[in-house]
Amino acid sequence: MLPVIKIGNAEITRLIMGGNMISGSSHISREKDDEFEDYYSTENIKKALRRCEECGINTAALRGDKHILRVFREYRQEGGKIQWLAQTASEVSSFAGNIQNIMRYKPVAIYMNGGTTDKLFNAGDFDTLREYFKAMRDTGVPVGAASHRPEFIKTAEDKNLGVDFYMCCLFNVGKPYVESPNVIARPYGGFEYFDEGDPPLMYDSIRSTDKPCFAFKVLGSSHRLKPPGSAKACFEEAFGNIKKTDGIMVGMYQGKEDQIAMNAGLANEILA
Repeated sequence: MLPVIKIGNAEITRLIMGGNMISGSSHISREKDDEFEDYYSTENIKKALRRCEECGINTAALRGDKHILRVFREYRQEGGKIQWLAQTASEVSSFAGNIQNIMRYKPVAIYMNGGTTDKLFNAGDFDTLREYFKAMRDTGVPVGAASHRPEFIKTAEDKNLGVDFYMCCLFNVGKPYVESPNVIARPYGGFEYFDEGDPPLMYDSIRSTDKPCFAFKVLGSSHRLKPPGSAKACFEEAFGNIKKTDGIMVGMYQGKEDQIAMNAGLANEILA
């Protein structure tokens, strides 16, 4: 198994599998979304989770929607052991109901999805944030928050929002588009882009808290993978800029190559 960190009582590998590709969200194009959805059938999702186990990745961060809950049910019935780091599903109308359904499948921790966190943070609605974090805390598992905003961690700590760990996007993909030489991609009609000035800001924020963090968008939804060897460089950058008590979350597409084995190998090599 890869080196681990602790969140609550759970030992979680410093590389975990992200769920965007499994749920058909590429952050590249509609065509790529379709490709991911076509490949990641129930059977192929279960194969990917078993491959993570084989390669020493012990945790996957997946959405708590009806689709993933159904897949997890089959996977667990077939003896699957990977730990679930559960993300809330923003489209579910009842936040409390979503939490109840997620807890049926015994996640090691639960975190609020970045879209919900940032929407409430941008609106200054800290009462609702506290309410949602309390609803998660009442389940008895560690509580986390995902955000694309590097400012969020400091605010959450200053206001004592009750967060045990953070899921930290290296790219502030929700900010308004500004023409800049740093812009390397503008998928989905221009409302989302990847600015290479963003990662240092989030790394600073990650290092500002003693709480565990997982950095994601390490590969910039593949936009940072153009030069040969760039995946290793991205992993080295991430592990070199986060704390030893932190990890990274990476989406892994098995449709063309064994990215799970490749990423686990890179993480083992760098962390060794």
